[in-house]
Amino acid sequence: MKRIVLLIIALVFLAPAAIIGFQILHEPETGRPPVAANVIDVREQAARGEYLAKAGNCMACHTTRGGNAYAGGRAIATPFGSIYSSNITPDPETGIGRWTSDDFWRAIHHGKSKDGRFLYPAFPYPNYTRVTREDADAMHAYFKTIAPVRQANREHDLRFPYNQRILLAFWRTLYFTPGVHEAQPGRSAEWNRGKYLVQGLGHCSACHTSRNALGGSSSDDLAGGMIPMLNWHASSLSAGPGSALEEWNRDDIADLLKTGVSRRGAVFGPMAEVVGGSLQHLSDPDIQAMASYLASAPQTAVAPVAPVAAARQVPGDIEAVLKQGGALYDKHCVECHKADGKGAPPAYPPLAGNRSLAAQPAVNPIRIVINGGYSPATGGNPRPYGMPPFGTALNDTEVAAVVSYIRMTWGNDGGPVSAIEVGRFRGAPLE
Repeated sequence: MKRIVLLIIALVFLAPAAIIGFQILHEPETGRPPVAANVIDVREQAARGEYLAKAGNCMACHTTRGGNAYAGGRAIATPFGSIYSSNITPDPETGIGRWTSDDFWRAIHHGKSKDGRFLYPAFPYPNYTRVTREDADAMHAYFKTIAPVRQANREHDLRFPYNQRILLAFWRTLYFTPGVHEAQPGRSAEWNRGKYLVQGLGHCSACHTSRNALGGSSSDDLAGGMIPMLNWHASSLSAGPGSALEEWNRDDIADLLKTGVSRRGAVFGPMAEVVGGSLQHLSDPDIQAMASYLASAPQTAVAPVAPVAAARQVPGDIEAVLKQGGALYDKHCVECHKADGKGAPPAYPPLAGNRSLAAQPAVNPIRIVINGGYSPATGGNPRPYGMPPFGTALNDTEVAAVVSYIRMTWGNDGGPVSAIEVGRFRGAPLE
């Protein structure tokens, strides 16, 4: 009996030590190509790296508003506290000026800093691990060419025990395995290129996949989910029933990615920043490749809305709510979105058949009605139309009524929302 107790005690202490030791010491292959393949034009490599940095939308996180490009310091809100992005300019003291290409690869592929410390997964290395060594080297070459900025990195403001970086060893064991992009046999080179961009540098699953209480995700199914702390719902991008892209064709998807608008809909909220800062700069072949992949990505069933359960959230008679919502729609919305809800795309996106408006939770249409909706200015849509905010003109009950009307008319099956839901999101941060 004593031996059994001692064995249990040993396992309790040794297992965590083994996990931590493995995560600290284990680093798979460097991914470095043969020496002969390294004979490349440095300027060409850096130019390619600049393009890849835009594909990864690196500036969005590593630049504060009004701050120096890539100097870091932007607060990334998480359920565990704030994480501040790092300085990735080539400053030797505060940036990555002393990093080698191997150091940069370690961060991209293994989620470890130059000194071996675990990086917090707000830096999406679970996606970036699929980036090839060649592309990682090109990005490193580019960051060496930008203006160095002497700006010290801020300490993360995380609650205990999340501020204990060593505990990331257990998170990594559960949710992270270094890997590479694997082309899918039987698919075209274009489709596989799209898969590489969506799953890797584009890190689409970072927002479009739900997360558990530890911020982990066991798959890249793109089935949609709430974006933590931002209070926006990232729609399902899988090809399954209920997806926001259901019935969209490749050209519709490509237009949305490249310009922010299409005949099927428009981007708002965090996705507008992604299109404006990243996707609009991608080449047409790469946009078409992403559209090809998203148009036929592996299907994932999206949980259907339960209208009866949703109706219980709305006090009073549903018909009365919809009547009130219809009157408000006729007063404030019909001029642009038309009586049949088909809008006048791409200027005024359609509401009829718009799956993202019918998704649960109804946070996106609620926030757009309250705060307005603004697509990004892009090369393909330089003067985007915007929807004015109605938060000061309509109270919570009225917003709930018009959103319920939009979600339950023209064949939409989103179900009603309550004034309580509206109040919950009225004061949500805008970004």
